[in-house]
Amino acid sequence: MADNSTLVGAVSSLQRIVFQVLIVQILISVFLCINVLQITAFFKRELFRKTMRYILFANTLLSDSLFLILTNIALILSAFHVAMEIWLCLIIYIGLSLCTVITPITLIAMTLERFVAICMPLRHGELCTTRNSLHCILIIHSISSIPLTVFLSIFFASASSIVYTQHFSCTVESFILHSWQRHLRSAMNQLYFLIMCVIIVFCYVKIMKVAKVASGENRTSTQKGLQTVALHAFQLMLCLISLWIPFIEAALLQIDFMLFVNVRYFNYIVFILAPRCLSPLIYGLRDEKFFLTVKYNVCFGLQKKQSSFSFV
Repeated sequence: MADNSTLVGAVSSLQRIVFQVLIVQILISVFLCINVLQITAFFKRELFRKTMRYILFANTLLSDSLFLILTNIALILSAFHVAMEIWLCLIIYIGLSLCTVITPITLIAMTLERFVAICMPLRHGELCTTRNSLHCILIIHSISSIPLTVFLSIFFASASSIVYTQHFSCTVESFILHSWQRHLRSAMNQLYFLIMCVIIVFCYVKIMKVAKVASGENRTSTQKGLQTVALHAFQLMLCLISLWIPFIEAALLQIDFMLFVNVRYFNYIVFILAPRCLSPLIYGLRDEKFFLTVKYNVCFGLQKKQSSFSFV
């Protein structure tokens, strides 16, 4: 009887895991399709490829798309307890760590671009050139790689040769060999996000001051810029909350395992996936030029498909 109960419990647990994984597959598939459409729109129009805010937006789309793919792989491997060698886990971890930081730093760069456009309009054309956009992306990736470089340097210096031959579940905890590494990682992330929060509050206050004295079309443009900055702040808030997730989950694990599993899944959807899916909605669908280009590409593709069927 006990064996039957255990078997039924195992089947029920497996069904729940499969259902949760399928929900994530649907969400990720939808947003990857949206991202691909918007990336295609960016490369099809020369205007987008020469405008700083669109270049930065494309950088965010590429980073978020890679993040969605890698985090989905990590979720599936973790859900079904697939063990792997450290080098494969290292590739996934490097990609996830970089994308985790690249997106919020790019959001800050986009906020600064809106600040320059609204508060320093005469210098916008001089500062926000295509060349400076590429330099900005290089700086974003360099800054994003600092925490990862520090963390991996400590790991390689501390890890014994046995670690490189073992198979284990691929999680960030696999690279933490000392408790102080966890504190160092948390401190660096929180320092980054503190600086980001200060920058975004500064930009919001400055743009709000300009909005109060603006009039006509300038007022409309300024208000839209203000809304964009506020939405970026909301994204950063979600990213900031995600930093506290490991601490919350560790406490829940000590209380109740099923509660830990359910909260972990909720956190993954709301605080890890959601911020990555907001960028296409904030910029891609709110920006009229970009939205019309995406709409044209989708409609033209459907018309072309229908015409090919009618020809057949």
